[in-house]
Amino acid sequence: MKTIGLIGGITPESTIMYYRVLNDLASKEYGGIHSAKVLINSVDFGIISKYQKENRWDLLDDIMATAGVNLEKGGASCIVICANTMHLCIDAIRKSVSIPVIHIAEATSKTIMNQKIKKVALLGTKYTMEKDFYKNVLSSFGIDTIIPAKNDRDEIHRVIYDELSKGIIKASSKESYVAIINKQIENGATGIILGCTEIPLLIKQEDISIPVFDTTTIHATSAFKFATL
Repeated sequence: MKTIGLIGGITPESTIMYYRVLNDLASKEYGGIHSAKVLINSVDFGIISKYQKENRWDLLDDIMATAGVNLEKGGASCIVICANTMHLCIDAIRKSVSIPVIHIAEATSKTIMNQKIKKVALLGTKYTMEKDFYKNVLSSFGIDTIIPAKNDRDEIHRVIYDELSKGIIKASSKESYVAIINKQIENGATGIILGCTEIPLLIKQEDISIPVFDTTTIHATSAFKFATL
């Protein structure tokens, strides 16, 4: 297989999940003790979070583009950004490298289309839910998107940054997320996008009555398919 380049550290928890999924897929594909060929450029999430709060996406573009260049120089055949929100920097990365950068929203949209679902609720950081970069990709695939109310978005964002990004799992937060998701179902959503790579730590398909789209697994699987063509 070809080498997959991961821009990780955003957060370490999600990077671990990507690495695990890729190696599980390699073991299933090749058998025995085979593992995936992966390069990881891990950036400092403390700095990333600081610049996000300061709305310094120009500086974030520079950090992410540099990480992409380093992965290409290291021999990666494609690049995977191990976070939904940081796909806000995908254009800067694509301009800086000559290898494909696999978009998490495109991979997720294709999976949703395969299930013939037309209206989804998007959960993620406030940046992912409130900015248009993710919803525009879904719309290009003919998928309508709804997002939770402001107070629910604040709670989703808080749990991601204060708990999940640190590997903290609380039953009370799970109950809160399930309640928010059920509101989206009442509002007509027929699918739920776990649009933050940490949310699958908290929410599983068995917790929800309609299809749940785990963007971490979808994204990693898409990269693995590319690397094994």
